[in-house]
Amino acid sequence: MEKGKESVFERKINYYETDRMGVVHHSNYIRYLEEARCFWLEQVKMPFSLLEENGITIPVLGVNVSYKYHVTFDDIILIHVFVKEYSGVRMTIGYNVEDKKTGKIVLTGETKHCFTDKNLKPINLKKYAPEFNSKIEELM
Repeated sequence: MEKGKESVFERKINYYETDRMGVVHHSNYIRYLEEARCFWLEQVKMPFSLLEENGITIPVLGVNVSYKYHVTFDDIILIHVFVKEYSGVRMTIGYNVEDKKTGKIVLTGETKHCFTDKNLKPINLKKYAPEFNSKIEELM
């Protein structure tokens, strides 16, 4: 996990995720980012299950990606996940997706989130759950 306070998630591309041209369909990358984000939360000892047990949810407010290159069936991608911005109420997660074999950047992007209670009311993690706040601040 260390390397610049980022997490690297490795994933093999499945055949069903490709389109008629034989490349990964663009919509699948949003799922890959979510898989990587869940992996990252586990790595920093804040899995979704623990957050939810503490009444915390992290809805997605927005997604912004730029497609740089393509990958195909059986390729392996590495998704680098890191915190770009954090205020206690909102958080932006950054992603760099690369083709493991070639090292080419496949996608760059970010997802924007806020923290809410289980009723989807926004919360300030600094006040609501200082222990989780500290973990995220350490990653900045």
